[in-house]
Amino acid sequence: MFSKILIANRGEVGVRIIKTCRRLGIKTAIVYSEADADSLAVELADEAIFIGPAPAAQSYLVIDKIVDAAKKVGAEAIHPGFGFLSERAEFAERLLKEKITFIGPNPHAISAMGDKIESKRAAGLAGVNTVPGFVGEINGVEHALEISKEIGYPVMIKASAGGGGKGIRIAWNDADVREGLPATQAEAKASFGDDRIFIEKFVTEPHHIEIQVIGDKHGTVLHLNERECSIQRRNQKVVEEAPSPFLDAKTRAAMGAQAVALAKAVNYDSAGTVEFIVDGKKNFYFLEMNTRLQVEHPITEMITGVDLVELMLKSAYGEKLQLKQDDVKINGWAIETRIYAEDPYRNFLPSIGRLKRYKPPVEGKFGDVTIRNDSGVREGDEISVFYDPMIAKLITHAPKRITAIDAQAKALDSFLIEGIRDNAPFLNAVMAEPNFRAGKYTTAYIKDTYPEGFKGAPVSPDQQERFIAIAGFAHSLLDRRAREISGQMNGRRNTRREWSAVLNGETAKLFVDLTSDGADVSINGSKAESLNASWVPGSRSVTGSYKGEAFEIHLYPSNPGYHLHQGGASVKILIMRPKSAEMMARLPVRAPADTSKLIVSPMPGLVVTMDVEIGQSVSEGQTVAVIEAMKMQNILRAERDGVVKIVGAKAGDTVAADDVLVEFV
Repeated sequence: MFSKILIANRGEVGVRIIKTCRRLGIKTAIVYSEADADSLAVELADEAIFIGPAPAAQSYLVIDKIVDAAKKVGAEAIHPGFGFLSERAEFAERLLKEKITFIGPNPHAISAMGDKIESKRAAGLAGVNTVPGFVGEINGVEHALEISKEIGYPVMIKASAGGGGKGIRIAWNDADVREGLPATQAEAKASFGDDRIFIEKFVTEPHHIEIQVIGDKHGTVLHLNERECSIQRRNQKVVEEAPSPFLDAKTRAAMGAQAVALAKAVNYDSAGTVEFIVDGKKNFYFLEMNTRLQVEHPITEMITGVDLVELMLKSAYGEKLQLKQDDVKINGWAIETRIYAEDPYRNFLPSIGRLKRYKPPVEGKFGDVTIRNDSGVREGDEISVFYDPMIAKLITHAPKRITAIDAQAKALDSFLIEGIRDNAPFLNAVMAEPNFRAGKYTTAYIKDTYPEGFKGAPVSPDQQERFIAIAGFAHSLLDRRAREISGQMNGRRNTRREWSAVLNGETAKLFVDLTSDGADVSINGSKAESLNASWVPGSRSVTGSYKGEAFEIHLYPSNPGYHLHQGGASVKILIMRPKSAEMMARLPVRAPADTSKLIVSPMPGLVVTMDVEIGQSVSEGQTVAVIEAMKMQNILRAERDGVVKIVGAKAGDTVAADDVLVEFV
């Protein structure tokens, strides 16, 4: 086996590769940019080599710098992870010339499969079902319109070198094509250095299901079953599971056989993923092949018991696969959620900043449930505008699907992140949503389930009562501590307090009697219930049980009340003396500020274009600016007709979330 490898990547995947290499006794070196100098991956690797500025085009995508780094540390092989250079045939070819082993497929396989246009040609020749579309390069908007009309709307405009949900637009009409083609090309150029585009039919009511394959250099290729990846936003996956609740054994076998046939047709010799679109009748069509380790590979590892990074290393070294197809079983069920630095309440827009607190759930095996957290960050790290916004991947495994889902929900409740916005509330809401729990969903899940955007999970009456009880308990503890001043005369300790709890404009009468292990709580004159709870002022987590039901709830003081979060639900509760609540109810309601004349930046990012100027008349729906962050471009449109009064930024400027970009007269 290799004695030392170089990891040409960063973040979570860098840490993931290091873990397997440590177990196998392989030394690791990793490259890093200015933004990653203090990263966890750099800390864990045996060596680290600086390769340049934060933008990937000046560091992680520069082949010469990666090769020089490998030579400098004496690495025998390079693992590219996913993203960056992982699917660039020219990189694999360069390593061949330099006599450095590429831990991935051969250059021919990357060329044939990594290029989405060439992969469709190869799939057709291998007898794999393909989606109707135009196999070739698009030459401008008029050519794209001609092709789209011939295929029939809706169509997908896709980057040939795409991956990770980047460089994809759905066009429902000519206007979408005219706008979507240049935007897709710009994203593709920025993310992959390749702006070639192709167009194919968009299959309605689709499932996105992928087959994991693994091959060696001796002609053996196996499939390791499927992953269901249909819950996506902006064409990027956020929840995955293995196996798929939609497939039957017959369809699984047929898809696996086609994936293996395609891989063998290009002499595939590493880990790779063949992605399919599957319609409601289980007809499946080849979508693309990712010639690399996939982000969601852990759920396959959990149900098969293999280490895909280890298999990649062994294949690259020339070892024969010891597995046979009959050895590949499905053991239980695995769920993975991707925890991103983004605001689910604002259409999942990216969020950047410092992780002031980062406390993932405890990993390990707990009875029949296994919890795993793959992450490349720790408390105090900065989430940068330059790279993918992923914070962690939380994986749960159990014998049955519903058990894995419930374990995922519980683990998400214990995941504590502060300093930035994160999508954990949304992920937790999905775990409780009936259609997901029943396994009845498609790639339209988010749009269909949250047509007006995600507003948080609904709060059940039992949950509301529990929130009120916990807020009253926490407030009573803080109140008691404030009254325990040193130097006072000894007297009877008063533990019973009367409060008013205000939630959503409704006031509840609350009695809290503190006990040694929590409190006895009465709400609106009800029988006192025992709240067993453990909480230290300053902590963000309250654990315990109420009415016999265990919980872990996040609690954030917000004078004069508390924000509480659990299961994707979020509430603010005011706890105060009854007289204070009575007086507050008499206060006039403040009218919200009028922001209808403003267009603000929805996220921190770079202004790519500013498309209006002072004095210009603008129509509703007209593009006014394009903002880019974390390799994603957002087109901002006017929400009303008007005349531009102020332009607050220009192309090339860096803006913060809620900065005013345009103001109308």
